[in-house]
Amino acid sequence: MTMPAGELEAVVASADSGDADANTATVEGRSLFQIAWRRIRSSKVAMISLGVLVFLLLIAIFAPVLTAIEGQDPTTFHNTRDVIDSGSVSFEPGLPLPGFKLPSSTHWLGVEPQTGRDIFARIVYGARVSLTIAFLATLMSVVIGTTLGAMAAYFGGVVDTVISRFMDLLLAFPQLLFLLTLTPILQARLGHTFLGKGSTLPIASLIFILGFFGWPYLARIVRGQVLSLREREFVEAARAMGASPRRIIFKEIIPNVAAVVLVYATLTIPANITAEAALSFLGVGVRDPTPSWGQMLNQSQSNNFYQLDPWFMLVPGLALLITVLSFNLLGDAVRDALDPRAGRS
Repeated sequence: MTMPAGELEAVVASADSGDADANTATVEGRSLFQIAWRRIRSSKVAMISLGVLVFLLLIAIFAPVLTAIEGQDPTTFHNTRDVIDSGSVSFEPGLPLPGFKLPSSTHWLGVEPQTGRDIFARIVYGARVSLTIAFLATLMSVVIGTTLGAMAAYFGGVVDTVISRFMDLLLAFPQLLFLLTLTPILQARLGHTFLGKGSTLPIASLIFILGFFGWPYLARIVRGQVLSLREREFVEAARAMGASPRRIIFKEIIPNVAAVVLVYATLTIPANITAEAALSFLGVGVRDPTPSWGQMLNQSQSNNFYQLDPWFMLVPGLALLITVLSFNLLGDAVRDALDPRAGRS
């Protein structure tokens, strides 16, 4: 049986249309970040690290809610117990409270030796402090480093010389010694300003110092990338259309180095967390009573508390280890996912 001519033409047209749709779907492209996200999702290590970091971020955001559920706060002392059998009993200062060293329904992670402050409350508030300093210091480094690195490469000449020599000057200083020296000086100078109230001063000073001394590394990377981009056709086309240097740098060039900047940021955040903990451990960072993981580690080794109550040292140490390790693993995954030399998936 033969098919009528009209129906045959309709079937052929439908098939051609279907083939065209299939070809369109086949050749539909994906951006670099879409490809990177697909690669990250295929990595179990990257997704576990991302899940841990999201969990820690939620803990930091909802720290007041969590401590309210527990019924404790990070500053209240618990170095006496009201009633034991008959009468009030005070315990010997400097020793962990009996029955409170380990987690319990009242204190989920136990209490500190001597002061008896709740460890869980100080850990979650310490996460808020550490992540705030790390994120804002990294943001400051990224903004300054990306802008100055792109300007140095794009303008060249005197601008490049001045910025590059300033980068070399900052990179020549031993960063840790510089941080140890400048942090107390900056805090003393700003102590009489509005930043000197409460815990704002040490946090603001750490953000400024870590951010300021972290930008030269990124600026060098961005400068090298922009040197190859400034002669590309799309930049020449923007110049020919009369675009200003500012527009070319911020609208044409910087978006094309976003992948490099993102990789640097994911690897800088854990470095800043470690730096904040180190400075607080050495006594020039966040000060008591503001919670800090580095400060808690410092307190655990003073007066040999780590021998009397190892749990007090273990909890902030594990929190710091898990956070930094998760950031490093995720940063490595982001770097591999954004690598243009890797095979497309």
